[in-house]
Amino acid sequence: MPREPAPGSASPRAGAALAGLCDGCAYADSFLSTGRCVPGDVCIRAHSGRQIDRFMRVNRAEAPKFVHDLFWERRAIAVRYAPLEAIGHLKRDPDEVVRRNVVLKLPEDALVDMIADPDREVRQSVAARLPVALLPRLMHDPDYLIRATVARRLPARLLTRMAADPEREVRKIVAGRLPPFALECLATDDAPEVRAVVAERALPPLAARLLDDPEWWVRLAAVDTAPVGALEALRDDPEPDVRAAARARLSAGDA
Repeated sequence: MPREPAPGSASPRAGAALAGLCDGCAYADSFLSTGRCVPGDVCIRAHSGRQIDRFMRVNRAEAPKFVHDLFWERRAIAVRYAPLEAIGHLKRDPDEVVRRNVVLKLPEDALVDMIADPDREVRQSVAARLPVALLPRLMHDPDYLIRATVARRLPARLLTRMAADPEREVRKIVAGRLPPFALECLATDDAPEVRAVVAERALPPLAARLLDDPEWWVRLAAVDTAPVGALEALRDDPEPDVRAAARARLSAGDA
């Protein structure tokens, strides 16, 4: 039968680890014997994000020691566990993954100086968490996905400032959030997809105007919001779906 290791002696696994990965590690003597690190599973020296994360999760007090580490992934993971006062300098870290983690950790009011970060995903994270009062500073970001995030979060009273955004998807978000009385600014938008959103939400007078739109799906969207009396002209619309919707509303109105 295999012999059990003598009390106080290293297990075969620990002995092999000490001869390899653990050799020279400052934690080997004190952490290995107490299970605070486990070679191949909970290890700060590994080039494995999962093992590094497990180590810092078990040993949170050690995280500040790694916010200056040469390996970007150790710095990125250390951000999650280190106290706020230890990570401020990482706002300008050369690695974008580190900076993204910083954005997720810092208080919202500490993100203002990351608005112009060169990485779009960092700025996207900033746009999702930035205090609402500061969002206008990202309204003209070069990346439309970031502007779209801004459009979803801006107070309605500021949304008209994004009605001329060059990206159709951003204008669709604006059209979907503006109060119905403010949709006039998008009623003649170049994109029929935007006009269709306007037609679905417009007040009756504006919806009646959109019954003349050259795109059939805009007219169809306007059928439900336009006054019934304005639908007569659509009884013979060239598009079958528009005709059917208009006739259905006219019939319901006559009942």
